[in-house]
Amino acid sequence: QVQLVESGGGSVQAGGSLRLSCAAYGYALRTFCMGWFRQAPGKEREFVSSITTDGTTTAADSVKGRFTLSQDYAKKIVYLQMNTLKPEDTAMYYCAADRTIPCVVGDPEQYKYWGQGTQVTVSS
Repeated sequence: QVQLVESGGGSVQAGGSLRLSCAAYGYALRTFCMGWFRQAPGKEREFVSSITTDGTTTAADSVKGRFTLSQDYAKKIVYLQMNTLKPEDTAMYYCAADRTIPCVVGDPEQYKYWGQGTQVTVSS
């Protein structure tokens, strides 16, 4: 059974950093498309970053140069390193996975498995 568990969220001031983790259970990380999404109150869920099964990463324009996705295949953890955080980054952050190949980047509807989310709050 596929299970995703996020951690690492919290409250920081603008300009600060956080590293989110997504632990994957029940499958080999390398065989799934992985993504990070976020949802702020009153807004739709939006794409943040993703990685395909061949290791290609993609980031939304709003986070390029500030957020970095990486994976530790041995530990089965996906990380989202977030630097130079801004108040507009405040949201619930979700990890998602799907086994459909090729990976579809950016569309939350294409991901079958989701974690419970971890809250990130950035104050000005």
